[in-house]
Amino acid sequence: MMEKGNSNRTRIIGLRLTTAEYAKIERKWKASTCRKLSDYVRRSLFDKPIVTTYRDASLDQFMLQMIQLRNELNAIGNNFNQAVKKLHILQQIPEFKSWLIRYELESKILFNKIDEVKKSIQKFAELWLR
Repeated sequence: MMEKGNSNRTRIIGLRLTTAEYAKIERKWKASTCRKLSDYVRRSLFDKPIVTTYRDASLDQFMLQMIQLRNELNAIGNNFNQAVKKLHILQQIPEFKSWLIRYELESKILFNKIDEVKKSIQKFAELWLR
């Protein structure tokens, strides 16, 4: 029976593994919440529960898309902020007209990106709610 704590652990087991065997154990250990390899091996040997982390590939893809969309929205937001700052210091009408034209283009891009975000969220929500 496995004792609590490690104060009585005085016995050592030497074990030789192939590179592939070690890689497999290491991969499983790193996918678990065990902090030490010895803890993972001990739990495996004594049929103790091992908590593993789980990554969902569709969630990873979703996160990548959301990060890209967020970055694009941030860039558009920065352009808006620069335009507003410039508007406050404008003194000539021609510059104001060019700002309005740029604002119309940027607002169309912004609203298209917002629609993309909404569609992506809806698509992934439907996928997760199945």
